[in-house]
Amino acid sequence: MSIDDNTLVVVVSGPGGVGKSTIVEKLVARDSQLWLSRSWTTRERRQGESVDAYKFVTRQEFEDNISAGGFLEWTDFLGNYYGTPMPNPPAGRDTVLEIEVDGAQQVKRINESALLLFVLPPSRQEQKARLRGRGDADQKVDKRLRKAEEEEPIGKAIADYVIINDDLESTVDEMRRIIAYERKQRIAR
Repeated sequence: MSIDDNTLVVVVSGPGGVGKSTIVEKLVARDSQLWLSRSWTTRERRQGESVDAYKFVTRQEFEDNISAGGFLEWTDFLGNYYGTPMPNPPAGRDTVLEIEVDGAQQVKRINESALLLFVLPPSRQEQKARLRGRGDADQKVDKRLRKAEEEEPIGKAIADYVIINDDLESTVDEMRRIIAYERKQRIAR
């Protein structure tokens, strides 16, 4: 991964239902120095989900890109592939990756200076409500909640910052402050 030393790789990770997509969308809209690397997935698009939330592809397309070495990170998550194509940000822009915990671990192994922001829900009940609110079936909600219990200790252990998303605007503001601080730290080095 060739990103110049003065730019950040910001990894936003956390279990399903914590609001990663919404947070990242607002974060990138409010900071013109951020560039979002769009992830690929083989899962079906949810009802009401933006067409560009992911690059939705077939299993074969995804597997062909794996074979070609086209992913920075990828994982099989609850029966679907998710992955980040090799980022190619515009010059001078910081890269944002919105990825699962397994992918965050892979990125941290490749790039120790990546900034990992691990997002948690305010409660398991709120996470469950958010998952249901986005249209996930009860069985899928239960699987995601069980997966969250496995992921949270790992995410907390590798995170640079752990953020509880109990208020969207406050969460986005907190991330913007962290990113501004980390940019200053890198310039000072």
